[in-house]
Amino acid sequence: MSFRLRRRGFLFYGGLQVIKMAIYGKGGIGKSTTASNIAAAFAQNGMRVMQIGCDPKADSTVNLRGGGSVPTVLELIRERGAALTLEELVTPGFAGVLCVEAGGPAPGLGCAGRGIIAAMEKLKEKRAFEIYKPDAVIYDVLGDVVCGGFAMPIREGYANKVFVVTSGENMALHAAANIAEAVANFRSRGYATLGGIILNRRNVPREEEKVAELASDVGTKIVGALDFSPTVQRAEEISKTVLEAFPESEMAGEYRELARRLLAACGE
Repeated sequence: MSFRLRRRGFLFYGGLQVIKMAIYGKGGIGKSTTASNIAAAFAQNGMRVMQIGCDPKADSTVNLRGGGSVPTVLELIRERGAALTLEELVTPGFAGVLCVEAGGPAPGLGCAGRGIIAAMEKLKEKRAFEIYKPDAVIYDVLGDVVCGGFAMPIREGYANKVFVVTSGENMALHAAANIAEAVANFRSRGYATLGGIILNRRNVPREEEKVAELASDVGTKIVGALDFSPTVQRAEEISKTVLEAFPESEMAGEYRELARRLLAACGE
């Protein structure tokens, strides 16, 4: 995989200065695993990468940090208040990936989307993007509900492209269709556009056909596909990305190829 060279802290590819992508998908579909391995692939090719977990479970970046937990933005705001620093918000992970977890309220005590809104506002207030100058920012967003805070990376201009992870399972396809509709609703306002669908295979009947039908229905393409592999589970058991745990494996190669394809799609 070959990426174009950086200049003055920015990656120049297809006219874009900073790659800003949001990866959405139904809970449990593998979007966080995908996002983390893409982040690792980018970082290993010399890019400065920031991954922002936008899931109340705050587990988006766990495999980039060897299983270690970091305080979420919401926790830090509650505990530190005005004394909160940018360095407390951002934790370096594998290959130097900058990790941020938005977090969420305790179950039943508030809107989960507020964690995303608070995180975005705090990162903006602390000038995180100007200071760290990332070449790529990856938002990992829960896609079961696409409203309020969960739509913020799309509707507030934080992301340029949205990629949707799905399998051929019916619930995953339904969630993917809803995400695509949400992106389309914001497209006319100059916000993020749909970059494509990532097929994360679960080996269900007619899987390729059903995902291809979805892509056609929402006017996009399958930008890449990942095999169902025990290598992914083995890496997660030791809380690492596939690229760190098994860098010579076939799955590591699949993630590198997907990273290349996503980067190309962001330049379209």
